[in-house]
Amino acid sequence: MIDPKDIKLAPSILAADFAKLGEQVKEAEKAGADRIHIDVMDGHFVPNISIGPLVVRSLRPVTKLPLETHLMISDPDKYLDDFAKAGSDAFIVHVEGNAHLHRTVQKIKALGKRAGVVFNPATPVGAIEEILQDVELVLVMTVNPGFGGQQFIQSTLQKIRKVRELIDRLRPGCDLEVDGGIEPHTIGAAAAAGARVFVAGSAIFCAKEGITGAMQNLVKSATGKA
Repeated sequence: MIDPKDIKLAPSILAADFAKLGEQVKEAEKAGADRIHIDVMDGHFVPNISIGPLVVRSLRPVTKLPLETHLMISDPDKYLDDFAKAGSDAFIVHVEGNAHLHRTVQKIKALGKRAGVVFNPATPVGAIEEILQDVELVLVMTVNPGFGGQQFIQSTLQKIRKVRELIDRLRPGCDLEVDGGIEPHTIGAAAAAGARVFVAGSAIFCAKEGITGAMQNLVKSATGKA
């Protein structure tokens, strides 16, 4: 049985109502969120455009939670300084398309920020093995990135298990996070596979039971107590 205290939720503001963004982030914090997940898209690395440093700057005074910035962009190194100055506490960068991933991770750490790596459903687990010792977080995409509200890809469960084994062997204490299609009916299987941090957007900000109720339901489902 998984202890509810071990389950961490990272509400993704991609699904929030931007007219009420500050209020919704405050409610998520009050309801027990561990961090706020910020999806940055450039229309090149993924087929969508989202937000930039100005939104991070606007959120920084609103919450004491860590602002976790997921850079789904072609050249993350160009923007690390701007997001760091705006108030980002952590950066998650993609394995795909980054010819100098180690350099990027070292730059993040030089900025005094938490470094994480993320990879897409079709990218093999071995792609992170050489960088694992240098990061605090591994994010497994359980959908193809670029849009919110997608359905969880069931075949990624085996990938989560493999990453769990790799972390336990090489980097104990490193966070294993999942992002994509996290709902009450999918979070339990992802937790059983070894994930402990869950990015959820629509399941939190668009739930009929409201932000607090939705987060409570996710934790219950993750621990088998729903």
